[in-house]
Amino acid sequence: MDKLLAIVGPTASGKTTLAVELAEKLNGEILSCDSMQVYRGMDIGTAKATPVEQARVAHHLIDIVDPWEEFSVAQYQQLAKATINHLNQNGILPVLTGGTGLYYQAVVDDYQFYPMAKRQAIRDYWNKLISLHGLDFAFERLQAVDPDYAAIIGRNDQRRLVRALEVFALTGEPFSRFQARNRHQYHLVAIGLSMERSQLYARIEQRVDGMIEQGLIEEVLRLREQGCSLSHTSMQALGYKQVMYYLEGFINKAMMIEEIKKETRRFAKRQLTWFRKDHRIIWLEPGEFYDADKLAKNISFSMAGHIWGL
Repeated sequence: MDKLLAIVGPTASGKTTLAVELAEKLNGEILSCDSMQVYRGMDIGTAKATPVEQARVAHHLIDIVDPWEEFSVAQYQQLAKATINHLNQNGILPVLTGGTGLYYQAVVDDYQFYPMAKRQAIRDYWNKLISLHGLDFAFERLQAVDPDYAAIIGRNDQRRLVRALEVFALTGEPFSRFQARNRHQYHLVAIGLSMERSQLYARIEQRVDGMIEQGLIEEVLRLREQGCSLSHTSMQALGYKQVMYYLEGFINKAMMIEEIKKETRRFAKRQLTWFRKDHRIIWLEPGEFYDADKLAKNISFSMAGHIWGL
């Protein structure tokens, strides 16, 4: 059975820093578990590992499609499974790192995605309702008919919202019911990072301010000039959507920044709610004085080393 180490948790909790430290200490390489880091050119707003971090440890499943292309969780799963197997065959520990719950679960539980018919009229119907009443209207409907799936996707993910509602309309069954699971696919060690809410929210605010200073607005402007628009899934990502609204003149800069912070806080809360449901995850609270190197040493020698006999 292939080995797999996962580092999960809410945004801004320090997953990337810890994953790099652990990968170095355990002869590992990192697999991104982020639905937006797959897109090229979306670096600042998705908090991709820096060039320095990528030089320290090899990273996989980032920058693999253009932001105007569609990319599914099923495609991600197949690439992740192949990469995990390849690394294990070469004596390298895969370190799955990120905060996209659906991508994490699709890998560690080996979801079996069953193809089913599509009906354009149903999709058009829901897209029209969303244009009239907003995404919250559709999300509340999904929560009513399929709370399990609603819990693992973002309320701003229009494509997946519409698909799940389409499947329910076609079959009368929740979309989540069509996804078979195998919770014994890997010899898994899963670590979750958490911290006191006020500390996490402070880190989120600092991260958003830093992204603006690093050039998030300019990054989105370049993407818009390349043809990206809010009709693309990539531009529904946190930060990118709000900057697009700012560039279109719908909100001012201060409103844009506050909206990014507010939606990121909400997203972090949803991430924690979802990951807490997986009782395999070992939760750590690094504390205010977070020392990634010390934490990585404790994990690698006292836990991962013991479990895997490394």
